Amino acid sequence: MTAGLDTPDRRGRTGLDRQGRDLTGNPRVRIEDVEVLSCDWYVLRRTTFDYRHSDGHWSREQRETYDRGDGATILLYNTDHRTVLLTRQFRLPAYVNGHPDGMLIETAAGLLDGDSPEEAIRREAAEETGHIIGTPERVFEVYMSPGSVTERLHFFAAPYRPQASAADGYGIAAEGEDIATVELPFAEALAMVRTGAIADAKTIMLLQWAALDGPYRHS
Repeated sequence: MTAGLDTPDRRGRTGLDRQGRDLTGNPRVRIEDVEVLSCDWYVLRRTTFDYRHSDGHWSREQRETYDRGDGATILLYNTDHRTVLLTRQFRLPAYVNGHPDGMLIETAAGLLDGDSPEEAIRREAAEETGHIIGTPERVFEVYMSPGSVTERLHFFAAPYRPQASAADGYGIAAEGEDIATVELPFAEALAMVRTGAIADAKTIMLLQWAALDGPYRHS
């Protein structure tokens, strides 16, 4: 008996090796096998499939996919003050891969965890910035790293009002989160993209959207 397959893993999941076996949308792909390599928290799978190439020949392929669920992110902006509200937190993978201190400036974001994208991003905005937002504007949905990670990220934007006082830190302490808010003039945030001071992809995408099609497009 294997946890996550025949018996529940520590998140109560079973049948994790069934994901992707019944896909029929692409006649050039035939799924042959799905193995679960790890399900400690998220799920790492190895899928064996046959693929028909453009010249007609078939080949046997294997790919690993990392399934952490889908997520949502939001750009909070204030057009009266011409500012955006971002977060700063430690990101170990970035630190391991060359970031000087691992402290990334980002838009608020989090996994859906069973909620709708709109519900999830309202929750994350409150947890990470202390701001309660109304109905967020849907911007777009993208696959952030489609070569290995299954996650689809839902992008949103919403206005915020400056608060009289802010907490020292945000996030869920029990999950190890220690998040600070960073309020920046929009022009400064764009300049930080150019210098590399903002190096998070989702944040760069939302800042560029704000400049091209969003609240600062006429600036």
